[in-house]
Amino acid sequence: MNNESKICIAAAYLGPLSYFAFLLQAKEVRVEQHENYIKQTYRNRCLILAANGVMALSIPVDKNKRSNCPIRDVRLSTHSDWQTLHWKSIESAYNSSPFFDFYRDDFERVYKRKWNFLFDFDWMLQETVFQCLDLSPTIRLTDHFEKTCHSDWEDLRYLIHPTTNSTVDSKFNVVPYYQVFSNKFGFIPNLSIIDLLFNMGPESVLVLNKMACNDNFLERRKD
Repeated sequence: MNNESKICIAAAYLGPLSYFAFLLQAKEVRVEQHENYIKQTYRNRCLILAANGVMALSIPVDKNKRSNCPIRDVRLSTHSDWQTLHWKSIESAYNSSPFFDFYRDDFERVYKRKWNFLFDFDWMLQETVFQCLDLSPTIRLTDHFEKTCHSDWEDLRYLIHPTTNSTVDSKFNVVPYYQVFSNKFGFIPNLSIIDLLFNMGPESVLVLNKMACNDNFLERRKD
C-alpha cells in the first residue's frame, strides 16, 4: 500500500469491519491506552450474527474501578463467567461457517485464558485477528493522552460507535459476502471482524480492501 495516512484509534473488542478497514489502509496506527474508559462503545462490545439475528456481546467491567480510569487500567468483572458465555455464543453462531474450525483454536485459547484487564484482552484478540489474516500492520500504543491529536494524525477514537450512525460509515463501500444466516436476515453489514473471518477466511483481506475503495474514503485519507 502507498497510503500515507496516520490514524489514532480506540481499543476495540473484536471491532467492526470499518475499524479494521481503517487499520489496514493506514501507514501508521496508534491505539489509545490512556483515555478514560467510555461505556457502551466497541471498547467492550462486539456485534455478531446468530440464529436469532444480530447479537451484542458486552464485556462486564468492574464498576467500582472504571470511573475516571484510564482504559488500560479497567478491570474485568469477576462476578460472572462471561468469557465462557461469550465463547459459547460465538461457537453457536459460527460453528457451521466455512472457516470456523480453521481458526477456532486460536480464539478459544484466548477466551479460556484468565484476564484481569479489558485492554489486555482486547489487544490479544486483535493480535489474534491479525495473525489469522497473516498481516502485521504498524500499530503502536499511545504514550500519553492528548485531547486533540496532532494535525498529522486523523483522530478516529470517538467516531466508530455501535449505538449511533457513525460519521465514518459512509466512507466505506458495503461489500456483501457470504454469511451463514443471510437466508433469514439478508446481508448484515459492518459486524465484528470475526463474522468476516469465519465466513470468508483468507479472502477477508480482499473484502476489507474493497470496503475502502471509494472516492469518499480516498478523499478523507488525503485531507
